Amino acid sequence: QVQLVESGGGLVQAGGSLRLSCAASGIIDSINAMGWYRQAPGKQRELVAHIISGGISTYADSVKGRFTIFRDHAKNTMYLPMNSLKPEDTAVYYCNAIAPGDGISWGQGTQVTVSY
Repeated sequence: QVQLVESGGGLVQAGGSLRLSCAASGIIDSINAMGWYRQAPGKQRELVAHIISGGISTYADSVKGRFTIFRDHAKNTMYLPMNSLKPEDTAVYYCNAIAPGDGISWGQGTQVTVSY
């Protein structure tokens, strides 16, 4: 099974930057895809960015050009540098991992708050 721990959230002013991290442990060799999701108060959880084995990534239209998803396999960690943050980016950010035979694992979430 895969365990995930997010970090890097916080309070930042609009236009600022943060970098989220998602540290993976457990049976990580089986992971073939990872992603970042977010959930704002009163809204459904939505996909932010997704990366599959080989490094192919996809992004929500709302974050294209501002966020970047990548994995550092040596550190067993996935990152999400976020630039030009907007108040509408405020949410709890979650990472997940998909491993065949093990299903989908989720982290506990990290709060990102962007002030005006």
